[in-house]
Amino acid sequence: MLRRLEVGGNPYVGVFCATNEGLLLVPRQFPKSAVRQMSEALGTNVALTTVAHSSVLGSLVAMNSNGILATPFIEPEEIEAIPGSVHPLPHRLSAVGNNVLCNDHGAVVHPGYDEDAISFISDALGVPVVRGTIAGIKTVGAVAVATNKGVLCHPHAKPEDMEALKDALRAPVSITT
Repeated sequence: MLRRLEVGGNPYVGVFCATNEGLLLVPRQFPKSAVRQMSEALGTNVALTTVAHSSVLGSLVAMNSNGILATPFIEPEEIEAIPGSVHPLPHRLSAVGNNVLCNDHGAVVHPGYDEDAISFISDALGVPVVRGTIAGIKTVGAVAVATNKGVLCHPHAKPEDMEALKDALRAPVSITT
């Protein structure tokens, strides 16, 4: 269900929240009415938390139904507050939500991740992983969003970018702004 929502005058709720098919991670300070609207629209359970003492959960977490990949700066008590299997990625590219685009079928990641990181991501999310860019941009999770139903990506994505996303994530790809 499509809903428009601003929190504190900011329409970019994806920077602050992270979700998969069953769980929505929301900063603790979000208004209860906004949390309720998001949960109802997405049909998910909610966990109120911070990650690395920050409210920008969408930038610091990537998740699918198999696992939750998090910045290495996540605190142990934050891991405990999140239901599911949370895996802090031991890598210098620590804004995981900006650098990993995933669903339950695959993941496309920043080309700067080495083979050890690729293996870790694949194990944590339980999916095949490929390196890629979208419109020449390496932070693929910052310029696209993926679910099992589809992928919305940067308006300057090239046809070959869209085809690579479709193949990796096994979902239809559309351009958006």
